[in-house]
Amino acid sequence: MSFLSQSAIFLSAAVVAVAVFSRLGFGSVLGYLAAGVLIGPWGLAVVGDVDSILHFSEFGVVLLLFIIGLELQPARLWTMRHGVFGMGGAQVGLSAALIGIVCWLAGLPWQTAITVGLGLSLSSTAFALQVLSEKGELTARHGRTAFSILLFQDMAAIPIIALVPLLTGLGGASEPPSLLSFVKVIGTVAAVILVGHFALLHVFRLVARTGVGEIFTATALLTVIGVALLMESVGLSMALGSFLAGVLLADSEFRHALEVNIEPFKGLLLGLFFMAVGMSVNFGLLLTEYGLIVGLVFALMACKFSVLLGIGMIIGLDVRSRFYLAVSIAQGGEFAFVIFGIAVGAGIMPAALSDLLILVVTLSMALTTGLILILEHALGSHAASEKDFELPVVDENKVIIAGFGRFGQIVGRLLQAKKIGFTALEVSSEQVDFVRKYGNKIYYGDASRPDLLRAARVGEAAFFVLAIDDVDASIRTAETLVQHFPHVRVLARARNREHVFKLMDLGITDIYRETFSSSLEAAEDLLTFVGLPAQEAEKARRTFRTHDEERLELQHVIYHDQDQVAVQSQEWQKELEQIFEQDARDEAADAARRTGLS
Repeated sequence: MSFLSQSAIFLSAAVVAVAVFSRLGFGSVLGYLAAGVLIGPWGLAVVGDVDSILHFSEFGVVLLLFIIGLELQPARLWTMRHGVFGMGGAQVGLSAALIGIVCWLAGLPWQTAITVGLGLSLSSTAFALQVLSEKGELTARHGRTAFSILLFQDMAAIPIIALVPLLTGLGGASEPPSLLSFVKVIGTVAAVILVGHFALLHVFRLVARTGVGEIFTATALLTVIGVALLMESVGLSMALGSFLAGVLLADSEFRHALEVNIEPFKGLLLGLFFMAVGMSVNFGLLLTEYGLIVGLVFALMACKFSVLLGIGMIIGLDVRSRFYLAVSIAQGGEFAFVIFGIAVGAGIMPAALSDLLILVVTLSMALTTGLILILEHALGSHAASEKDFELPVVDENKVIIAGFGRFGQIVGRLLQAKKIGFTALEVSSEQVDFVRKYGNKIYYGDASRPDLLRAARVGEAAFFVLAIDDVDASIRTAETLVQHFPHVRVLARARNREHVFKLMDLGITDIYRETFSSSLEAAEDLLTFVGLPAQEAEKARRTFRTHDEERLELQHVIYHDQDQVAVQSQEWQKELEQIFEQDARDEAADAARRTGLS
């Protein structure tokens, strides 16, 4: 079967299964798993060579960890430290210890018991967050607690993945790592950190200056692949390398742009990974080991449920919230597939045990949605629960500035002077370099892209200052904002009248003409310089401004008809002259009246 034929089969199965499962409320992860089962050996058997597909699709996990690294800014972790490291550490530690001890008592070698305990202690971040979001529970206190625990699990997956191959040497099954190997590992990690810190940003800045979007994407992919292959060459996990690359770029101005460019590849390859897992699930075990599998699924979920219920009680959640927290992340997770695969390759775990545990994890994920539906029916909706609280994120700025040129910088400087936080987006890499030298928080990227705006958390902002210099780019961004973020109030810079009219067409009302106010200010000063009294010059400015703004609304209706606009402009200019002449006559009459009275 050709590559294109296989691609068509995978895409068709994914589109149908994910759409159906998402519609039924089971989430995309189970949809991908079901698609894999459908086309795999236990379904229609239309695709073979599952191992090769699984090996290729593991790059999706590599990209996932790169994006996780991008999200782990030190300031964000510090803000969430108590929830992430306290509750997350307790959940992973207690669950892994309980599961590992039971496995060891059941006769598994201690290396295998540790691997099973650590692998099963992790829940499905993609699955749990999607379910909580769809149910409207993510902003509740138990939803935020679940988010913190899942964030710790994502971080914990990195050292776990790196630890599993090392357990082989610790168990005496092979030669322990030599001093030279240890030095190579430390040297490689140090080199990645140093080169990434001092050189990687400069590379991205040079590429960004070319203005070619696909080359920027290619550079991002090359960075992930290069670091991953370098780590693999010294015996470390590719996932660890990609995670390090992400962390090194987490505080850079390219963070949002990198996330947006990598996200489509990550999504597709991670979906392919879940499909490959679905294809490799040995459903024959359900026929031969039905009782054992059901018992293991129950034991896994009961163990994690008990740990999470205890954590919820300790932090003071009410009864409903404790149960929601416990049920929502009591399942196994996608990292278990990766960890068990590495363990089989390292000789720590037999393939038969890995097949059994992968089936247990898959079934636990499938049961979660049903348990949440039962819980909703028994305990009611979130509306009756405790009060929500805000997302604990660093980028909680209520102001986003798109375009950090002359206009945007003035707005930003005033906000900064008043200690009001903002996030700036700028498409010019040269401008980003310049502004960052002065300590401003600015990110590289095209603000007209909805995915970039989501990455910059525009949906959580209250105000969006549209200060982009290019008129076409400004209008594209305004259209994106109106379509995807209608609740955000837009304050827009306009270069000319036509720009104003196009913004008005989109329903934007807070519009600031770029040179209008400054031109009027200059004109007022000039009138005083040529001899007019200051009061008269100021009144002339106000009169002109009022008249022009009134006519701007009227002209908006006819601005597509240029001939009519030209005629109206001439008429309004005469009208303005008449206003000034009438003002002059009124002032002269007032002066004569005052003279007569005196």
